[in-house]
Amino acid sequence: MNSKSYRNILEDLFLVLEDRKVNPTKNSYVTSLYEDGNNKINEKILEEAQEYIEAIKNSKKDSIIHEAADLWFHTLVSLALNDLTPNDILEELERRFGRSGIEEKASREK
Repeated sequence: MNSKSYRNILEDLFLVLEDRKVNPTKNSYVTSLYEDGNNKINEKILEEAQEYIEAIKNSKKDSIIHEAADLWFHTLVSLALNDLTPNDILEELERRFGRSGIEEKASREK
């Protein structure tokens, strides 16, 4: 990895996504997603998730990386539109860290 940390890349991208919310531009893909709203973004997330699954099935690393990036990107757009941040997700992952996945899921079902 280059000199940027994973978190810095997410933060930098998220700053751009947040900026598009307050300063929409007519030729911006992100602006068009925001204008179309959650339903359209959800459709894109489902589409990208399916493409990611297909890439995994085909075991093509370049395709897996590309599709994972698309899936993460559209998820970040959804977070921004819904006034959430990558830090909200990272904090949740940190909260779960070191716990059994079975135990963690059971704690949510109560």
